[in-house]
Amino acid sequence: MDTRTPRIPGPDHPITIEPAGRRITVRVADRVVADTTAALTLHEAGYRPVHYIPIRDVDQTLLRSSRTSTYCPYKGDASYFSIDGPDGDIEDAIWTYEHPYEAVDAIAGHVAFYADRVEISEARDGADA
Repeated sequence: MDTRTPRIPGPDHPITIEPAGRRITVRVADRVVADTTAALTLHEAGYRPVHYIPIRDVDQTLLRSSRTSTYCPYKGDASYFSIDGPDGDIEDAIWTYEHPYEAVDAIAGHVAFYADRVEISEARDGADA
């Protein structure tokens, strides 16, 4: 039985989600893993903003499902993917909330990347990233 109680974002732990408003490209070496103009940026409390990219804009042929999972009381259960990189797998480089809590349900169908494991570049819409 799951006894975890979702926490609701509020003044003590704010979470906002908004369109990124720019093109986001994710690369591993010279390989484009994701390229989108439809990313969402999640701002959470004191953490750095995180771009959530629609899974449809990710080259899913490069992803390997991971056994890793984590839990966030504000977002829910996260699952992970590794990326098939040119020098081997980049373990648990991507996370997703397949069924996020209602307060952050906009990130369903999106994935986020660890910035220390991939190259994330940003450009204004229509510009090269």
